[in-house]
Amino acid sequence: MALINELIVSVVQLLPKSIVKKFANRYIAGDSLQDAVRVVQELNKKGIYATIDVLGEAITTKEEAMASKQACTDVLDAIRKLQLKANLSIKPTQMGLALDEQFCYNQVLALVEKAKAEQNFVRLDMEDSSCTDATLRLYKRLREMYDNCGAVVQAYMRRTLSDVISLNTLKPNIRLCKGIYIEPVSIAFKGKEEIRKNYLDILKWMFENKHYVGIATHDSYLIDEAINLINSLKIPRDAFEFQMLLGVHEDLRDYLAESGYKVRIYVPFGKDWYLYSIRRLKENPNVAGQIVKNLFSRNR
Repeated sequence: MALINELIVSVVQLLPKSIVKKFANRYIAGDSLQDAVRVVQELNKKGIYATIDVLGEAITTKEEAMASKQACTDVLDAIRKLQLKANLSIKPTQMGLALDEQFCYNQVLALVEKAKAEQNFVRLDMEDSSCTDATLRLYKRLREMYDNCGAVVQAYMRRTLSDVISLNTLKPNIRLCKGIYIEPVSIAFKGKEEIRKNYLDILKWMFENKHYVGIATHDSYLIDEAINLINSLKIPRDAFEFQMLLGVHEDLRDYLAESGYKVRIYVPFGKDWYLYSIRRLKENPNVAGQIVKNLFSRNR
């Protein structure tokens, strides 16, 4: 079945974008900020928080990066004006990281300062391994001045525990996820169980060192083990939150929220939805298979 689902993902990439969007709609709020606001308001009514992401990482000029920064500024304005229970997630490359590191820092600094003035928060997403060192440098510079910014680490990367330890003196706010980019075995774990083990080892270390953790996973095993750790270490509920993607395991999302845990959903929007959607389908080919099954069942 796994091979069939992977084949489906390969086929999807050959289809016209208009058809691919049928697969993507589950994971994307829509093309506009208004679409994202609508989705966040629906989540908020259920007591669920959000982090809003403006899609569009494939930028090639500073002008595009500046436009992305303006779009993120608009997100912060909407959160403030509409009193949404949400914060902002950004990709450093979208802010110009691959073009000019100092330029990127200045862009992100302005967003963090604006968020600080508005009692909000900015999360720096982690991208592929070519960006890891520069992203961590960026985060360290920001965190030395502001506490309303967070980073992301990926449990499948062999270096991640060392990276977390290197951030310890900053008492960081970290989203811990499994990881989604295709990396060589020399730097990344590949086996399901070894990734799970590393995830839990990192999570335990962060809990023991009093980091605020966004437990970002849809893996019910990891969620159960995280709750076991929380209970055994007596971690207060204001020291962590569960984080999930829009459109994935909504039953589990609702169960956690109804159980009294803080849950935050990643809500991406924008016209540059294609790369994000294909990456999500590659990350979880089972989803592609399920979507196709759903499409056929609707047409019966």
